[in-house]
Amino acid sequence: MDQKHIDEYKNKLESERLLLLAQIEQHEKPVDFGSETESPEEETDETEEMGNQLAIAQNLKERLENISVALDKIRSGKYGICEKCGKPIEQEILDIDPESRMCKDCKEKE
Repeated sequence: MDQKHIDEYKNKLESERLLLLAQIEQHEKPVDFGSETESPEEETDETEEMGNQLAIAQNLKERLENISVALDKIRSGKYGICEKCGKPIEQEILDIDPESRMCKDCKEKE
């Protein structure tokens, strides 16, 4: 893979990283539902909403971790190599998912 493409992926990953950090911060803020609930159903809805927010934040953190791994690989010169088989990851895969850790064949096998 040429340096131009690596730089493009790096810029894309760094931009996505900043967006994810902002989204995580937003989803981890405590939700203010007010101090009184009018019914048990309302309290259940509030609890469910808080759980949903935390689940979203967790998914975003996992994606952020994958982006961090990809950026580390760029720095170490190992970016674009499949973690399963060691072959180069196809550019079409990296164009869609620049933090991808596996090539197309290995992704299909999972």
